Amino acid sequence: MLILEKLLRSKVVVWTLLVLPALWPLWPIFVREDPSVTADPLKYVLHHLGFVACILLATVLSFSPLRVLWPKWGVAQALNRHRRLVGVAVFLYAALHLATHLAYEGGLELAAVPATLRTAVEKPFQLTGLLAFTILLVLAALSWNAAIKWLGGKLWKNIHRLVYIAAGLAVYHQAAARKLFPMQVIYIFAPLVILEIARVWKQRRART
Repeated sequence: MLILEKLLRSKVVVWTLLVLPALWPLWPIFVREDPSVTADPLKYVLHHLGFVACILLATVLSFSPLRVLWPKWGVAQALNRHRRLVGVAVFLYAALHLATHLAYEGGLELAAVPATLRTAVEKPFQLTGLLAFTILLVLAALSWNAAIKWLGGKLWKNIHRLVYIAAGLAVYHQAAARKLFPMQVIYIFAPLVILEIARVWKQRRART
């Protein structure tokens, strides 16, 4: 456990863990040449980036309840050192996901972007994805220390609570993107919901 704690305190290790998922599509596309992937590689990359963004979003939101539930646990303390870094990574993967969607739907021509966005607004699951991305964009823009001084700690913290709305929108976006409810939505976000419920229960119990 001490080894894990030391590893998670290292920015190099965390950076590596954040970058590796972006490189993963190279394996089934170029190395293994999986026919189910190479038939439409851009679609595979599109779904993969959205999947990783959701995993990282659920992961970074779990840091705070882990710290509350186990305040003396070294792993929880190590993870919370990288909340900002992981949060920005969520935005970057979401941005890559959106960029891939625009390329998939409208090609690489910039002139096609407005029409693609107008079409997306007409579809509820794509609209929720755009709204979630907008929230992540605002939070990423306000993630710097200068923003805390400019807004004040209390307002800055309240604005960053919008990330929970972004998470709810991401859940709907991911679930509604398919005709059948994907179990991966439960796998990704159910542990977070359990941790949040446990955190609220512990905090309320401590007040009584």
